[in-house]
Amino acid sequence: MSYLLGLDGGGTKTDCVVSNTQGDVIGMGRAGPSSPLRCGFDAAFQSLSEAAAEALKEAKLPSTALASVCAGLAGAGRSSVVRRTTEFLAKAFPGAQTHVATDYEIALEAAVGIGAGVVLIAGTGSVAYGRNDPGETARAGGYGPWVGDEGSAFDIGRRAISAVARTRDMSAPPTLLSSLSLAALNCPDWEELTDRTMRNPDEVFPKLFPVVAAAADAEDSAAREILFTSAIGLANLAMIVVRKLGLGDSGSEFPLVKCGGVFGHSRMLDSLLDSVVSSGAPQAKLSRLEISPAVGAARLAKRLLEGSHPPVLHDAPK
Repeated sequence: MSYLLGLDGGGTKTDCVVSNTQGDVIGMGRAGPSSPLRCGFDAAFQSLSEAAAEALKEAKLPSTALASVCAGLAGAGRSSVVRRTTEFLAKAFPGAQTHVATDYEIALEAAVGIGAGVVLIAGTGSVAYGRNDPGETARAGGYGPWVGDEGSAFDIGRRAISAVARTRDMSAPPTLLSSLSLAALNCPDWEELTDRTMRNPDEVFPKLFPVVAAAADAEDSAAREILFTSAIGLANLAMIVVRKLGLGDSGSEFPLVKCGGVFGHSRMLDSLLDSVVSSGAPQAKLSRLEISPAVGAARLAKRLLEGSHPPVLHDAPK
């Protein structure tokens, strides 16, 4: 029997699954971040190795048993990331065929297979990606924390710290975010918080999303404004892809699947996002992704093994 390995690498964590060709998951592993553009190639490759080793250990298989490996990574839209990661995988798994995809490609595979639909990802970063019946694809977002990533955990945390700063400057009313942020990050004071933010924002901002959600539940106006803006931003990403692909124009339903750690933790954000999307695209059938995108990566690995490479993707007309 042949075995497959799928990796899902993001800015916060790396998930890995080992499966057989029947699709049964027989091993799972997890490690730290593996988005090369955020943590660097050395740290990314270390996380990929650790997650794969843990999954193989659970599956009771040596790496030589793998016939095909697919890694879906945040940042893999760049040729330099694909090239260096492909070289790493070839050395790490010399007996297997290897493929590098983006995190949104494997999420779409996990959500709808090769069919039509849209996946909206909001984790450390944010992006929407979809495919229509003719096979055209479209993407919106995914440009990183300093350009986009609206509605991501990073963006929400950054906005929270900005709200606290405005309160300190007395240019905004007091907010629960001031005390809750310090407590959540175990910071004794504002100076320590800003120092940590400057040294490594990836270690600060994403961790504040639960704080914002809790403050919003307590009717904090600053937190509620942040989540309102985030929900609108995420809905806009999804709607851009829906419009580009012409999904729903025929009146037929299509899946719109939400994926990532931002979803399922704030009733306000989730309900507002669903309301905006349903209003703009009533044919969208909204759901949460119930399986790991790493399973989607393993499915792509199977197609590679069978000689039917992942579908050639064609951008929809602008």
